[in-house]
Amino acid sequence: MATLLSSTSFLGFPFPKHFAYFTPLTDKRNSLRLNKETLLRYSCCVTTCSSSTSVFTMSSSGGSYEKSKRVWIWTESKQVMTAAVERGWNTFIFLSNHRQLAIDWSSFSFINPLFIEEGEVLDGENERVATIFEVSTPQELQQLQPENGQAENVIINLLDWQIIPAENIVAAFQGSQKTVLAISKTHSEAQIFLEALEHGLGGVVLKVEDVEAVIKLKEYCDRRNEATNLLSLTKATVTRVQVAGMGDRVCVDLCSLMKPGEGLLVGSFARGLFLVHSECLESNYIASRPFRVNAGPVHAYISIPGGRTCYLSELKAGEEVSVADQNGQLRTAIVGRVKIETRPLILVEAKRESDDQTVYSIFLQNAETVALIPPCEGNGLLKAAIPVTSLKVGDEVLLRIQGGARHTGIEIQEFIVEN
Repeated sequence: MATLLSSTSFLGFPFPKHFAYFTPLTDKRNSLRLNKETLLRYSCCVTTCSSSTSVFTMSSSGGSYEKSKRVWIWTESKQVMTAAVERGWNTFIFLSNHRQLAIDWSSFSFINPLFIEEGEVLDGENERVATIFEVSTPQELQQLQPENGQAENVIINLLDWQIIPAENIVAAFQGSQKTVLAISKTHSEAQIFLEALEHGLGGVVLKVEDVEAVIKLKEYCDRRNEATNLLSLTKATVTRVQVAGMGDRVCVDLCSLMKPGEGLLVGSFARGLFLVHSECLESNYIASRPFRVNAGPVHAYISIPGGRTCYLSELKAGEEVSVADQNGQLRTAIVGRVKIETRPLILVEAKRESDDQTVYSIFLQNAETVALIPPCEGNGLLKAAIPVTSLKVGDEVLLRIQGGARHTGIEIQEFIVEN
């Protein structure tokens, strides 16, 4: 039977109204009911630092679903608490003998304190909000089944193992109204919990005394939040197509597959990035490679998560890039490999109808498998990508318009002229 933890070994936290909780069969106190005021006062999720209540919505790598996640903080460090509050996380867990610390912190910062009492978590009105489990064996893990409990929230501590148990829990509770959260002691461990079997657990409890862990987890959450937003893409008209000679071009191979209409945002200038199609389409020339984008030469900018850019020559295996489609749906993908080879190039220039003075340009390999993505039809139907070998003046393509001035890939406000 899964073990109910003592007050010195774990923590718990509140949940939204539509979630309940799962208690061990030996626990007689399994009739907890949360009132609406308690839920409104103490529910806390992950988004911007301007909000005291925050929600982090994570998309799958294929963009096929979105799921809300929650993050709570367990710490005795004032520096960690400050960093968390600044990033919008304000629900904190305290051991029962640290109530004075909660009072002290509440005097200068808005926080939602919860307290561990005999393996359970209580709010400020001593109402129970969660039951806690420690799981150390496969047998204990198997007992955490949706049909085995009268309540719906499961808060677990997976001792010395994370990935396989997390995947098993996600599979067991898929389709259930129950929510599972797990304790994590590093930002990378939290990421494992949030991504297990693509769907991930319902959230994490970050138990750290290190400010850097809070910062890195928030950066991860921001990148995932960014993927749930629609990107604003602009229609531009091709004004010049010219063979340009030889150059070193970069193929970006991802650790995930792309579908028709998806590609990477690349351009010679950061002010305007072209949506370059992947090689997912079948052709008479080469087999489909839906993981690859023949992105352009080494000097070109490419969009990466967090609203930043980097040079194609800087990309390395393990880094993340932003994948977009014709509708502006954005997601992140991991770079698996980067290939730089000397190939013939072609120069493409385009302008917007509303601004015929600003030129946007991109160099691409002069090959039939390299294509730009046009705007959708008026009825929302996707249009076929245009190979650069067939591209002509007057064709319409999609651009991502943004600020041109950059410092280490970050957009800044300054005077700049680029030609």
